[in-house]
Amino acid sequence: MTEKICLVTGVGPGTGKAIVERFADGGYTVAMLARDSDRLASIAKDAKGTHGYVCDVSNEETLTATITRVQEELGPVSCLIHNAVGGAFGSFLEVEPEVLEQNFRINTLALYHMARQLAPAMIAAGEGVIIGTGNTSAYRGKDKFAAFAPTKAAQRILLESMARTLGPDGVHCGYVAIDAVIDVPWTRETFADQPDDFFAKPEDIAGEVYHVAHQPRSTWTFDTVIRPFGENW
Repeated sequence: MTEKICLVTGVGPGTGKAIVERFADGGYTVAMLARDSDRLASIAKDAKGTHGYVCDVSNEETLTATITRVQEELGPVSCLIHNAVGGAFGSFLEVEPEVLEQNFRINTLALYHMARQLAPAMIAAGEGVIIGTGNTSAYRGKDKFAAFAPTKAAQRILLESMARTLGPDGVHCGYVAIDAVIDVPWTRETFADQPDDFFAKPEDIAGEVYHVAHQPRSTWTFDTVIRPFGENW
């Protein structure tokens, strides 16, 4: 692939924005997917080579149409970063099944649909990258994560299956789990008594995602777990 096109979902004010900026700095043209048009316009104004697409990734029809538009306007996508996340907190007795289903659509089915649409061009090119961002809910089910952890675990296992399918064709799939409180305004308010190094910086997370996307073929990583040095694990 001569053009470097990166598609990033879930472009919010924290990790998503930082990922967009890091890949733009790396010479990529970046397609940003989010539901907030004002946020996308603001980022596109400040970050060269970025293009915003309003999209609800839980809606298959909308998502498919958006991916088609991205490819028509920018070219074949060489790197997909699925950062969009649907979450809810409560036990299985407290959270309605519809919430679990919606989270599954965002976290897992959206990845499934996008990969099916984008992978054929990557296979034909003999290269490409598909990365999912997650957290430790992909590895364990705590009592208040009943409508969230199952969808993140499914997301990770889907991506692992994709890695085994696509790896021999030169397409690198990886999962970057963030075991941390991410440094954004609302978490700063919630954890106001914590020092700076308690938080994971969005730009540092983005740097690791970029690193995984550019690993040499002789040393690909699938599972990457990152956390602040003082995190209890």
